[in-house]
Amino acid sequence: MSEKASLLQQTSAPEPAALEREIAGLIVQALNLDIDPRDISPEAPLYGEGLGLDSIDILEVALVVSKQYGIQLRADSEENGEIFRSLRHFAKYVAAQRMK
Repeated sequence: MSEKASLLQQTSAPEPAALEREIAGLIVQALNLDIDPRDISPEAPLYGEGLGLDSIDILEVALVVSKQYGIQLRADSEENGEIFRSLRHFAKYVAAQRMK
């Protein structure tokens, strides 16, 4: 791998983690949670156990994130279980939708 390609990988690598932190902040703000966004584990489930969000919370988060990033999240999507599985999965979905 060339030095330039190596540098590009190094500079782009933090992007997913930065997006995860940004989305964690939006979740905390949208739901008025009394936790630090940095305390949300990227791999912990968002729904039910883990962060403990319910379906109404998920709808609120989806609305805020849709507005923030200009993406469409549908309440009736069969992919929602996978999209909202964890902060990391949610951030990957948002990143992929922003690229379109």
